[in-house]
Amino acid sequence: MTSIMQSETQPQLTDASTALGVAIINSKAPFSSNAGKDALDVALLFGSFEQKVSLFFQGDGVYQLIANQDGSLLAIKDYLKTFSAFEFYDIEDVYVCQQSLIERQLSKTFHIDNVQVLTNKAFAVALSKHKHVLRF
Repeated sequence: MTSIMQSETQPQLTDASTALGVAIINSKAPFSSNAGKDALDVALLFGSFEQKVSLFFQGDGVYQLIANQDGSLLAIKDYLKTFSAFEFYDIEDVYVCQQSLIERQLSKTFHIDNVQVLTNKAFAVALSKHKHVLRF
């Protein structure tokens, strides 16, 4: 019989009674598929019903936060401008993976305010505090 011990360096999971609402992970580039738009729609839907929503951007999803992108060249509606409506839906927690920015040589200049850049460990800890996680 094997015993599993939790290391102090692992993120501590939150119990169900103190868990936050929904975490939405954005991991796709903005105009490569409908995933980014779908994630935004879900976030705004939860926000409109006053549910706690946090947005996480990692991998190619960090490109969704970069300013001055134009989807019209691909005949795609630019949904990224809608990110500025987060405050009206009480979406205040927006996190981006620092490692994803470094790997893509991107700066910490985003087209929306109050984005928190987190290390891999802090990103995992913030994510683990949520009751539900949706990945797009």
